[in-house]
Amino acid sequence: MQRHKPDPQAEAGAAVYSKSVLSIYDLFVLGFSNRFAWKCPSQHILDFYNEHISANHLDVGVGTGYFLDKCTLPSSDPTLALLDLNPNSLHVTAQRLRRYRPTAYTANILEPLQLEGQTFDSVGMNYLLHCLPGTMIDKGVVFENLKPLLNANAVVFGSTILGQGVPHTFLARRLMRIYNSKGIFGNREDNLPHLEHILRDHFSSYAVRVEGCVAFFVGRYR
Repeated sequence: MQRHKPDPQAEAGAAVYSKSVLSIYDLFVLGFSNRFAWKCPSQHILDFYNEHISANHLDVGVGTGYFLDKCTLPSSDPTLALLDLNPNSLHVTAQRLRRYRPTAYTANILEPLQLEGQTFDSVGMNYLLHCLPGTMIDKGVVFENLKPLLNANAVVFGSTILGQGVPHTFLARRLMRIYNSKGIFGNREDNLPHLEHILRDHFSSYAVRVEGCVAFFVGRYR
């Protein structure tokens, strides 16, 4: 299992996902917050997974594994790898997906990655970028670090909650203020132009759309 260098800011964002928090994550975040705060029902994220996931997939920032569990994989015996900085998330997700025998890696996506020579046809990163520290431009290093792990014609897809330039309800503003103050989110200045900037820098083709506070993106490397 890959080791990582300490990164206090990144670890602060990951540390919130204790076993007790993960036990209510699906209900509160994917059920309540997605629909009423971020105005993006989880079914739409699941549809996005179904559209882009492959039978040789890496998921980064795994949460509870809800979308991997619910999506329709194109094979009954996929190659599935999980990468997260938080061992609780990895354990919960690996147990949930044990029918697929996933490989789990504890690693910091903001640092170069070496996953035992594995390469992938798809990478999913749902609700990851808004949890990372730094500006959206800083977060572009994520795509650079993933590039050596991708096979030809591989696809990278994901979603992130934007802090600027999208309509925020009172509830959304309240939750983002709390989450940013605690280091759970790092998205105060995240916006669509900056997201498009890093996608354009790293991919030969990409697409992005916004629903509520959430940006969906998909790209293929040069």
